[in-house]
Amino acid sequence: MIEPLGPRPRLLDRYRAFLPLTDATPALSLGEGGTPLVHLRRLGAAYGLVNLHAKVEGTNPTGSFKDRGMVVAVAKALEVGARSIICASTGNTSASAAAYGAAAGLDVVVVLPKGAIALGKLLQALVAGARVVAIDGNFDAALAIVRELAAGDDHPITLVNSVNPHRIAGQKTAAFEICDDLGRAPELLAIPVGNAGNISAYWAGFTDYAMAGIVERRPRMLGFQAAGAAPIVRGAPVEQPETVATAIRIGNPASWTLATAARDESGGRIEAVTDDEILAAYRDVASLEGIFCEPSSAASLAGVAKLARAGEIEREAFVVAVLTGNGLKDPATAEAQAGAAILDAGASVDAVRRVLGW
Repeated sequence: MIEPLGPRPRLLDRYRAFLPLTDATPALSLGEGGTPLVHLRRLGAAYGLVNLHAKVEGTNPTGSFKDRGMVVAVAKALEVGARSIICASTGNTSASAAAYGAAAGLDVVVVLPKGAIALGKLLQALVAGARVVAIDGNFDAALAIVRELAAGDDHPITLVNSVNPHRIAGQKTAAFEICDDLGRAPELLAIPVGNAGNISAYWAGFTDYAMAGIVERRPRMLGFQAAGAAPIVRGAPVEQPETVATAIRIGNPASWTLATAARDESGGRIEAVTDDEILAAYRDVASLEGIFCEPSSAASLAGVAKLARAGEIEREAFVVAVLTGNGLKDPATAEAQAGAAILDAGASVDAVRRVLGW
C-alpha cells in the first residue's frame, strides 16, 4: 500500500525562515510555488547543452512568477491593516494583484499603458474585479503615477509593485526551489529582465541558501532584455521601448541598481536579444519540449541560445532558464506564430485520412 504524502506545504510555510513573516502575518495562499524544473533534453541538444533546464513559472495560480512576491506583499499589507492595493503593470502584475487582492478582500487598482497589455493578462485583472485605469503613456509613466498615489495621505493605499521589498522577498523562493530540485545551485541562471526586480530576487535567494550552508556556490546571473527595450544594456533609459515581449517592454527599470548589482556580484552579464531571437526560442521550446510560455519568458532561452552558439557556455554546464509566464497570457502572439494550419475534413475516417495524406 502506498502511504499518502499528505498536503503540500504552503510556499510561505516551506520557506518561512527566509521570509519577512511574523506571527501576525495572515495565512494567505492560492497554491503558488512548487513549479516544475524541467530538463530540456531536446532543446538543449539543439543548443549544444547537456544540462539545460527550465523553471516553468507559468504554472503558478495566475500563470506567472508574480504570484510568489504578491502573496507576501498582500499578506504583509493585510498585517498592517491595508484595505486597498495599487500597482502599475505590463500585465502579469495586474493579474496577480487582482487575484490576491480578491482572495484577501481588498480593493485593487491597476494603472497600465493603454493598448499595450496582452489580452490574456488584462482579462484576468478585470474578471477578478480590479479597477483598471488605462493611461496615454508607457509603463514608466504608470509606475510614476502609482508611486505618487501610494505616497499621498488623501487615499491610503499599499503599492505592490516590485519596489515593495516584500515582492522581492517572495520571488526569491524560486531560487530555493531550483536548488532543492537540483540538489545544488546551477552554474548559470538565465532570466528575462524588464523592471529588473526578478534577477535581483533570484540572486538574493541563492545568496540566502549559500549563507545558510545549503549550497556551496552561487550561479552566474545572465539577464536578457529585448533589444527594443534594453536600457540597462544601453546604459540609459529608453523613452519609447518597443518589443513583442510586452512583459519586459520597460524603458526605465525601477530595480535597475539591484539588477546590475546582481550581475556584478555574480560575475554575470545583462545583454539584449532581438524579437526574432525571442520568437525563435518561443517556438522552439513549444515544438521541441511541449512548453508553452509567453514571448517575454523566451528571452531567457534566446539569450542562452545566443551564448551557447557563440561557444560562451560549456556543454556540460548546469543552466537554468526561467520561463516567467504562461503562453496563454498572450494569445494574439501565439496565433500569429502558430506554424500549422487547421485542416478541414468531412466527418468520416476516409476524409480524415485524405487530409492527412495517409
